[in-house]
Amino acid sequence: MSRASAAMGSRTLVGKYELGRTLGEGSFGKVKFARNTQSTGEYAVAIKIIDRHRVLSSHMVEQIKREISTMKMIKHPNVLNILEVMASKTKIYIVLEYVGGGELFDKIARQGKLKEGVARRYFQQLINAVDYCHSRGVYHRDLKPENLLLDSHGVLKVSDFGLSAFSKQEDGLLHTACGTPNYVAPEVLNDKGYDGTTSDVWSCGVILFVLMAGYLPFEEPNLMALYRKIYKADFSFPPWFSTNAKKLIKRILDPNPLTRITIPEILENDWFKKDYKQPCFRQEEDVNLDDVDAVFNDSEDYLVSERKEKPVSMNAFELISRSQGFSLENLFDKQMGLVKRETRFTSTCPANEIMSKIEEAAKPLGFNVHKRNYKMKLQGDKSGRKGQLAVATEVFEVAPSLHMVELRKTGGDTLEFHKFYKTFSSGLKDIVWTSDSNKEEAS
Repeated sequence: MSRASAAMGSRTLVGKYELGRTLGEGSFGKVKFARNTQSTGEYAVAIKIIDRHRVLSSHMVEQIKREISTMKMIKHPNVLNILEVMASKTKIYIVLEYVGGGELFDKIARQGKLKEGVARRYFQQLINAVDYCHSRGVYHRDLKPENLLLDSHGVLKVSDFGLSAFSKQEDGLLHTACGTPNYVAPEVLNDKGYDGTTSDVWSCGVILFVLMAGYLPFEEPNLMALYRKIYKADFSFPPWFSTNAKKLIKRILDPNPLTRITIPEILENDWFKKDYKQPCFRQEEDVNLDDVDAVFNDSEDYLVSERKEKPVSMNAFELISRSQGFSLENLFDKQMGLVKRETRFTSTCPANEIMSKIEEAAKPLGFNVHKRNYKMKLQGDKSGRKGQLAVATEVFEVAPSLHMVELRKTGGDTLEFHKFYKTFSSGLKDIVWTSDSNKEEAS
């Protein structure tokens, strides 16, 4: 979101998703953080945005459609999950699960080499993912630590798996050289075709070496010198590698793909099997590919559009009529012995930031949050004297840089609402605007 739109409090929506910050950029387009505005559970996702015209003009529509369909059907705990696919008239949106732990590459960059046991655990998860995808005819061809993500629990997720792969030709081999040179198998550098299975295994071996050493096995400033080293598998081990780890890596980084160790053999290797844990699969679920078909068949029924939304504007008359209780100090004035059932405050923060802050303050107090546009319902999970406490909030735009936030009790006991707000409001102090006169009175 641009600074200007953030200041205006507007937000960009694609279907049911609200787009946020850019997570990454590439030749295909951008990956953006997004929120599912209709979900009451886990609603953070990542959306890969691809130029529709570029795909259509590449004459690879059927191939890309097949690959996206295949990836959507792959449900593995160590592969980034495709949730759905959407399209507008100009863009294709691939909705992916959001993984918040960053790239494995960043972990190596910060820590240097990893302990052998830690490196082995990541390698085991990588092999599990690669093996599963190979069994479904999907080849990565660009495996490297930058394409390995970690979730908040440290579980490895292979990203971009299959979206850049090409189908095998009549000889059963892949013929497009691609990938990052330092991780590429020697046979990929030839123009004679290669097996996607064995080339991915080589890349996994380079990754294992990097995890344990903290540097690449093949690295030269001159590209031809680098290729010569890769062709010969010319590398040496650092002294801290264990004997069994060296034996396995030596068999993986075999320049001859016909004698290179296979994944079934890796799975039976003693070093690999130490502390090995089988991947935990969720119960198989039916995968619907209607959205993928619709994206590539120009179905009007499935088209989405990017649209801007901003809070409801409040005119001067409404502002005056609601001005009582405007300052934070007077939020809960008693009128004739009764505690008010609603309150409001103003904020100079962007509307999206206000919504996020309210959600952050409410959840630790045991409230479920349901959002729709710039309205929010806070539903207590405990039953009080008059049932569960429920609070409705709405953000109004008074001016481009000023918002009013209204909170009112819609269920439960009013005194419990008062008690709730005393705690709740302490989490909102950063966003509540107080005029200079109010500040002077407070002091």
